[in-house]
Amino acid sequence: MPDATTLPRPPADPKHRLNSLLDRHGPLARQILQFGVVGVCGFLVDNAFVYTAHFVFGMGLILAGLLSFFVAATANWFLNRVWTFRGASTGAVHHEWLRYLATNAVGFALNRGVYIALIATSTLCVRHPVIPLAAGSIVAMGINFVMSRRVVYR
Repeated sequence: MPDATTLPRPPADPKHRLNSLLDRHGPLARQILQFGVVGVCGFLVDNAFVYTAHFVFGMGLILAGLLSFFVAATANWFLNRVWTFRGASTGAVHHEWLRYLATNAVGFALNRGVYIALIATSTLCVRHPVIPLAAGSIVAMGINFVMSRRVVYR
């Protein structure tokens, strides 16, 4: 007869595994989720600015996309400051805002690089700028989270 060490183990309770994972990584998971929600808000600001600047005021899509990034990044910085990273802010507000923009420069390059490449190569993206805006945002989100967490809101 096999002893207890050789008997197959029953599968772990998924609820227990989830609770254990949340106990260990809950604050980080919450922060990532909040950062994503803020990112969606920023995406909506970004999209509204590009569509208004291009379709209402006739601005070129590339210029509209470059300018809108700073408007959306400012909205994201503020929402992350008061919600995602609440209590982690240090120093003067304007210095933090500049640090946020500077540390997210890599994300900016990835985000708008994808946006510009899609605008330049796809008539579908020219007709529907939401597509390259979304693609750029998704590509840059991870690096922006890491830089925000480690440099801006430490």
